[in-house]
Amino acid sequence: MLERYLEDLEKRILPEVEDELYNSWKSFTDGKFEKGYFFPQRRRSVPATLDWPDVSVNNAIGSCDAMALQQYGVCSKTLAMDSGALPAVRCNYGTVILPSIFGAELFVMDEKLNTLPGVRPLAGGAADVGKLLDRGVPDLCSGLGGKVLEMAEVFAAIGRQYPLIGKYITIYHPDLQGPMDVCEMLWGSSLFLEIYDNVGLVHELLLLITQTYIAYMCEWYKLLPPAGDYAVHWQMLHRGRIMLRNDSAMNLSPQMYEEFIRPYDQMIFDKFGGGGIHFCGRGDHYIKAMSAMRGLYAVAMSQPELNDMEAIYGNTLDKGINLIGFPRAYAEASLRSGRDFHGRMHCF
Repeated sequence: MLERYLEDLEKRILPEVEDELYNSWKSFTDGKFEKGYFFPQRRRSVPATLDWPDVSVNNAIGSCDAMALQQYGVCSKTLAMDSGALPAVRCNYGTVILPSIFGAELFVMDEKLNTLPGVRPLAGGAADVGKLLDRGVPDLCSGLGGKVLEMAEVFAAIGRQYPLIGKYITIYHPDLQGPMDVCEMLWGSSLFLEIYDNVGLVHELLLLITQTYIAYMCEWYKLLPPAGDYAVHWQMLHRGRIMLRNDSAMNLSPQMYEEFIRPYDQMIFDKFGGGGIHFCGRGDHYIKAMSAMRGLYAVAMSQPELNDMEAIYGNTLDKGINLIGFPRAYAEASLRSGRDFHGRMHCF
C-alpha cells in the first residue's frame, strides 16, 4: 500500500519549484533578505491524485511503514498548498528517545489522544542517577534508540528508490531534546532541588547525557551524512546541523542557565557545527546568555506573549541570529510599532 502513495508524491515534486523555494530560504538564512519578515510561498501547488490516510501516532510508532505513510503524508499536504514549508520527514517518536535509551519507562498515550508518548522518571532519584553514571554511555539501540535508527534506514531506502523524494524531502534529525530537558525527564521535578543540594551529581549526569547525545548523533550521521552546513527542521532551514530544545530553561535563573545548560549545549554545537535552539514559554531572562553561544544561528520560540520581546529581538535579530517559525500576527504588530527585523525574521 505504501508504494502507491510514494509514487503519487514522487510525480508531484517539481524540481524547479522546490529549487526556487529552497534558494529563497538559503538567501534568508544567509542574511540576504532585506525588508519586513520572510514569508515564503511555493510558486505552484500540486494536489494529491489520491486520498492519503490519516495515520495515528500510536500506529506510526508501531510500524515503520505506518511511520513513513504518516510523515510523507505531511509532505503531501505541503505540496498541495502554497506554503513556504520545505518538505521534510522525521523519525517521529517524540521527546523520549534519549530518556528511553537510559532506561526510563515509556508510557504510551490512549489512542484517542493521538499524541506522542512520555516517560516516567527514574523511581530511585539520586540513587538511580548514580547507577546510570556507573554504567556510562548506554547501549544506543536500547529503548527507542534502535527503532529510530531502523526508521532512518527505511527513509534512506525510500530516498534511493524514489530519486525526487530522496533529493527534495529532507530527513531531519530525531528529537533528542537538550541535555537539561533529558535530565529533567530522567530525574523528575526533584531535579530542581538537587540543583542546589547535589550540584556535582547534576553536572555528572548532564555530562553523561551530552556524551550520549553526541554518540547517538554520530550514529545518525553514519546513516544519513549531513549535506553541507545547513539543516531543515520543522520544514524550516537554518544554518548548522542541530536543533536543541530548552523547554526546561524557563524554570532556571540566568545564572543557572549559564552553569547547567549553556556549557553542555555548547559541547553539542561545537561537535556538529552549531545550529538552532527552540524553547517554549519564557526565555527573555536567559536570552542574552544564550545569544553568546558559538554557532547559534537561529531561535525557534513559541509564546511571544509570555516574553519581553524587545529583550528577545535585541539578543537575536539585532545580533544576526534568525527568528524562525514566528507568529505572523505578532510580527506584524511589531513592525507597525517601528521594530526593525534586519531581514532576520521568518513567519509562517
